[in-house]
Amino acid sequence: MIDLVVRGGTVHDGLGSPGVTADVAVDGGRVVAVGRDLGAARRVLDVTGLIVAPGFVDAHAHSDLVPLMPDAQPFKLLQGVTTEINGNCGYSYAPDATRVEELTGVSVPDWTFAAYLSAISEAGPTNHMATLVGHSTLRGAVAGFRPELAPGELARMCELAAEAFEAGACGLSSGLIYPPGSFGDTDELVELARVAHRYGVPYTTHLRDEGSAVGRALDEAIEIARRARVRLQVSHCKVAGRPNHGRAGMLLAKLREARVSGVDVRGDQYPYTAGSTVLAALLPPSALAGGGVRDLLGSPAERARLRALAEAGGTGAGLWQDTTPAGVLVTSHTGDSRGDQIVGFTLADLAAGGDPWETLCDLVAADPAAQMVIEMMAEEDVVEIMADPLIGIGSDNGPPTGLEHPRTWGCFPRFLGAYVRERQVVGWPEAIRKATSATADQFGLRGRGWLGPGAYADVCVFDPAEVGHAGTYAAPAATPSGIVHVLLEGHVVVESGQFAGERRGRVLRA
Repeated sequence: MIDLVVRGGTVHDGLGSPGVTADVAVDGGRVVAVGRDLGAARRVLDVTGLIVAPGFVDAHAHSDLVPLMPDAQPFKLLQGVTTEINGNCGYSYAPDATRVEELTGVSVPDWTFAAYLSAISEAGPTNHMATLVGHSTLRGAVAGFRPELAPGELARMCELAAEAFEAGACGLSSGLIYPPGSFGDTDELVELARVAHRYGVPYTTHLRDEGSAVGRALDEAIEIARRARVRLQVSHCKVAGRPNHGRAGMLLAKLREARVSGVDVRGDQYPYTAGSTVLAALLPPSALAGGGVRDLLGSPAERARLRALAEAGGTGAGLWQDTTPAGVLVTSHTGDSRGDQIVGFTLADLAAGGDPWETLCDLVAADPAAQMVIEMMAEEDVVEIMADPLIGIGSDNGPPTGLEHPRTWGCFPRFLGAYVRERQVVGWPEAIRKATSATADQFGLRGRGWLGPGAYADVCVFDPAEVGHAGTYAAPAATPSGIVHVLLEGHVVVESGQFAGERRGRVLRA
């Protein structure tokens, strides 16, 4: 007798095939059959009228430390996500990530990558987790926030990368608008990506510029992938900044041209017009060189110099020109006793008719790790990028606490509800492929991201008429609707929309 039958739903294989009415038989943590009359089972879930899909795979997550929280955190399972890719944007929490504290405000042990994976494995993740090793973390481990590498330091970075891949890192990530990663040049990244090539894992990148110079930045990423012969994942694909709206076609054309020329490139996207990152990203990255941003912003002359760089725009200018003070919502700030009078207000609100630039500098000087939600994209560009078959789904979530971006709690249901059911940007088979195999294949997650005999029984059952998310930037933590059941390797971890309470996730090592 088999363990479980999921009976009577519309089954999608995750590969883009049309859905079929069928049962799914699960035994020993794997799918053993898809069809009808599959025999007796110890348990049957009747899912008539619902869609049965592979568990969603989040291409771009920042849940690296979530397993160390005291309670189980089901915020991804409640979206149907069974696997996350962490360590994105150049920041992993190993090896030796103490230099990352200046930007993240999080103090962590001086882990090796193997020790980090062991720590989160022992703590018990609530969903499966794979982790990239970050370029900024590697650079910080050997050179801190110095812009120039000393002789031998790049070789040491490559050694640390190889150790991470030996331990199970699923790829190399970069975040080239953030120091210290922003100080690295193309050749430096090629050398590290060549180490990734030796292990058969991809290179993922937050491009050096997602605004006016996004074309040149994408050219650099493609050059790195071509020279190193690695798969390329372009993180949170967008064209940011009001002057750049309408340029989605240029970005997509470059991705297609690169793929035709032999570069195995894909991208991911979150379904929102606002992003979220550190407030300091509004400043030119050079402001954080050396790690002395507080002292730098204490000088009126330096504030004026940085303002001139920011207002000039272009690569190295930061995000100041990509939004407006009214489009910047402060979501965390711990360096001021007025915290509850800062969080939840825009930069325009906080400037109160004064100079928003000076207000920004004051806020960052008090807390370099302060966070924001930032309006940057046009809805038309979001939709055009979403429709392209090379683009999968990645939430770019933060930890499930406080005033985080609503994508933390609702990215995948929002995509399925607002953009698939209501706007019909893509159909259900393609939407499910984008949320599953498109990412699993890119990161080498064998047996995941598809639904058929032999696959791991990571399964999401959802109601296509109800799936969605009502979270807003002001009230982001709403529970998604329409996610009915979720299985992790055959264990029912969400039943009738409720978390079952068990930490059943695993650390997935490449």
